[in-house]
Amino acid sequence: MFDPREKIALFIDGANLYAASKSLGFDIDYRKLLKAFQKRGYLLRAYYYTALIEDQEYSSIRPLIDWLDYNGYKVITKPAKEFTDSMGRRKIKGNMDIELAIDAMEQSETVDHLVIFSGDGDFTTLVEALQRRGRKVSVVSTMATQPPMIADDLRRQSDHFIDLASLRSEIGRDPSERPQRAVEPAEPQAD
Repeated sequence: MFDPREKIALFIDGANLYAASKSLGFDIDYRKLLKAFQKRGYLLRAYYYTALIEDQEYSSIRPLIDWLDYNGYKVITKPAKEFTDSMGRRKIKGNMDIELAIDAMEQSETVDHLVIFSGDGDFTTLVEALQRRGRKVSVVSTMATQPPMIADDLRRQSDHFIDLASLRSEIGRDPSERPQRAVEPAEPQAD
């Protein structure tokens, strides 16, 4: 699946990965995640995409974003959009699909193998475009939940599907190991 001579780039849809790992009952240890993929080839870049709620005095995800930024990740953020749904509930939406797709296309000129951490079916066309450029694309999500968190067409289009559940022992930590905070970090909802 991975060739140690390959240049690899990771593209992490933060909201999607957070939802998948939470549904599987574990947290991602981002230091372990970097090490795991450094063992698989030459890790050129690791991107992490998330939307932030700007008008909050304190964002619960800010410590994670700062840590990632100082520890080998290229963090891409933008303001989340706030809206009220038809039931009158306040909702927050932050879609980073375009940013991830543009970065992946740009990196495809340099990188041999792109690893997308998302189950979002909107990325199927991106995977096709990267493959037309002669690049290998792996997708990390999960089928171990009901319903599966990966779109079937995305899973089929990828060169390799890696179930997040199979990476648990390598990149996971139990939520009980989480540093105690007043508020649990939450990712904005993706499309």
